Amino acid sequence: MSSVTELLQQFLAYARQWPNETDTSCFVQQLEAGVHGFVRENLEGHFTGSAWLVSADGERVLLTHHKKLERWLQLGGHADGDIDLSRVALREAEEESGLAGLSVEPTPFDLDRHRIPARGQEPEHWHYDVRYVVRAGASESFEVSEESHALAWRSIREIAADPAGDESLRRMAGKWLLRG
Repeated sequence: MSSVTELLQQFLAYARQWPNETDTSCFVQQLEAGVHGFVRENLEGHFTGSAWLVSADGERVLLTHHKKLERWLQLGGHADGDIDLSRVALREAEEESGLAGLSVEPTPFDLDRHRIPARGQEPEHWHYDVRYVVRAGASESFEVSEESHALAWRSIREIAADPAGDESLRRMAGKWLLRG
């Protein structure tokens, strides 16, 4: 179980490991909001947990064609008050893929702050997305949830090499390939 103090330490370690990447100071500032930073009722922005869900062989990642955003993305969702963002990432991966036997690594793999466009009564706001490696078990037979148009296993090497692809997906693919 993560605490705010543990998350702070993880964000600081992430900044040391990836100094030319995401400005982690905004993630640290978001922690200062306390539990309010982990609920979607915080209309300025809130934490989300996402899963870089890799196949058992480590060669592919499961992506969702997100209904609301109309883009191929990693699985994930709102923290809804849960400060253990690795647990959020695992829960979202299970719910959105229907896969059983998943496991999650305890420290953030990637950080990404991005704007979510206004929709209905919900104003434009920030997502402070903390992404974790989630590993598939023996079965890779997924089920598409109501949040997705489709799910697909995609080659991590192809994602990394696609100059027209989503920047954050390419960044995560590159990080994964560095792990060797």
